[in-house]
Amino acid sequence: MAYPTQLGFQDAASPIMEELLHFHDHALMVVFLISAMVLYIITLMMTTKLSHTNTMDAQAIEMIWTVLPAIILILIALPSLRILYLMDEINSPHLTIKTLGHQWYWNYEYTDYKDMAFDSYMTPMENLEKGSFRLLDVDHRMVVPMDSPIRVLVSAEDVLHSWAVPALGIKTDAIPGRLNQTTFITTRPGLFYGQCSEICGSNHSFMPIVIESAPLNHFENWTTLTMSS
Repeated sequence: MAYPTQLGFQDAASPIMEELLHFHDHALMVVFLISAMVLYIITLMMTTKLSHTNTMDAQAIEMIWTVLPAIILILIALPSLRILYLMDEINSPHLTIKTLGHQWYWNYEYTDYKDMAFDSYMTPMENLEKGSFRLLDVDHRMVVPMDSPIRVLVSAEDVLHSWAVPALGIKTDAIPGRLNQTTFITTRPGLFYGQCSEICGSNHSFMPIVIESAPLNHFENWTTLTMSS
């Protein structure tokens, strides 16, 4: 989860988020180099005593400021397209979960298990346990097995919502009457927090998302207890 005064992204908990962090650093270095070059040119132009008032054209400089930006855009576009294709890649998921947005809570349905569905509401402040996070914890978490490809089908019952978990690099719109899908793999056990990222009404900020990543044997024990209760 995020922490106070945080400037960067959250620590990556999925391969896609690791790729996004690498791309962010790559693009930021390009921005720094461009900014430094522009600042140097501006400083040079302001301090030089030379002037060329009779120059009508400069083929060399025109070639440079046409070709150089094209090369820079290619260096940014190619890694970006690679990540976009990786995010759309869904091969033989081990588990499929249907996520339905409501005003103002989430409903999760484990389609591979019969009659396994539950609502996930934000935990009120008066019911928070010690160490829990205000406005982020829920009464029922979405539990998934670690190191397994998970497919999530996202839709909404009433208005537009958005199912987003920053640590996993996920942000998928929940649109009424439309079924979107995303996929992720958690690389370590833990709790990963998210929130609805689409302004969906007066309680928009009170429908958090909590994903609990657990080893496979713990996940199987959880499914057994959930289905028997």
